[in-house]
Amino acid sequence: MCMKDYILPQKANFKKIELSKLNLKTPNLKNTDESKAVTIAKWMMSWMDELVKNKTIHYGELLPTKDEFAYFLGVSIGTIQNSLRYIEDRGYVESKQRIGTILKDRKNNSIKFRKLTSKREMAISEIKKFIQSSKYKIGTILPSARTLGALIGCSPNTTRLALEYLTTIGILDHISNERNDSKWALMSLNFSVDEDSENGEHQTLVNKIVTDLKNYINENLNVGDRIPSHFELSNMFKVSIKTMHDALKALIEEEILLARRGRYGTTVIRLPKDNNTYKKLEKSIFAPAKDTAFYYYEKTQNAIKTMIAENYEVGEKLPSIMEMSSKLDISPNTIRKAFQNLAKEGYLVFSRGRYGGTFVVEKPESGEETFKWLSVNPQYAKAYSN
Repeated sequence: MCMKDYILPQKANFKKIELSKLNLKTPNLKNTDESKAVTIAKWMMSWMDELVKNKTIHYGELLPTKDEFAYFLGVSIGTIQNSLRYIEDRGYVESKQRIGTILKDRKNNSIKFRKLTSKREMAISEIKKFIQSSKYKIGTILPSARTLGALIGCSPNTTRLALEYLTTIGILDHISNERNDSKWALMSLNFSVDEDSENGEHQTLVNKIVTDLKNYINENLNVGDRIPSHFELSNMFKVSIKTMHDALKALIEEEILLARRGRYGTTVIRLPKDNNTYKKLEKSIFAPAKDTAFYYYEKTQNAIKTMIAENYEVGEKLPSIMEMSSKLDISPNTIRKAFQNLAKEGYLVFSRGRYGGTFVVEKPESGEETFKWLSVNPQYAKAYSN
């Protein structure tokens, strides 16, 4: 699937289905041969079909939360989670971390999110791999979920969910309804193991984005080019800004990108397809963004020390953070961090209440060195190094 086929959801854009307004009859969870999760899942699919048909609910709306379902039905959240997985496998809904579960049109699937690889998906791949390596034949009874889970390194519950999914797509057959004696028989060998599973690796969403970013850089950028902003890349790859930040951080650690503060931004210093690492002169001049931020706080801290030494005595009250921010033309957050560091060094103390504030308890020595930064354009890097 191409990046443009995914959507980047915003929770505020979805209307939520209110469970209390649906007037639903609860399912009978007693005297049933099926598990509670399956019974609830079939109950969910039944009223979804009915209420969509009479336009009480609509595709693209958010389902009630797992907590709300659990309270309404008097079951555990884990049971509801299993039910939602069951109906998601059948195309009724699509879930997304930090968003929720969204009602989906099975005939016109326009909702597709980029998501984390779940434990169940990992278990599905491992079970497929186990079946192939064991050379099982059609009709073979698989080990129990507990035994199989131990063999593939997954919990019994996760393994059971994976087995139930493989049953829904015809690879396995659940031949027993007794919860304490569940058995699964192999019905089809018409499946393949994904590449990540064959390599013994399961990619996280961040790893997938790292791979996509490398392809994007190889195809569209050259060494020295500045990459788009986090926001632009987030929209381009249909993931959150946090996920994109983590992926870019990985590329910085691989020395494919170089992050610099201010207007220079993040630039390409090596193409992913090129194994050679370029020792760029501007890289040696610019400190990493993290280090630059640290020294910026240090510079502010030393400036405040000088101001205290020259203008204040022990016991006197300093201006507020907002006043100091306006006076020094520095963000309040930077002033706050500088104050906290000076308090740790024993120069300041904080007092709360009507007569509270920030007070000097020891005068620092003036004239301490502050850091000076020189912004160098890359084209002058050579001249600067000489």
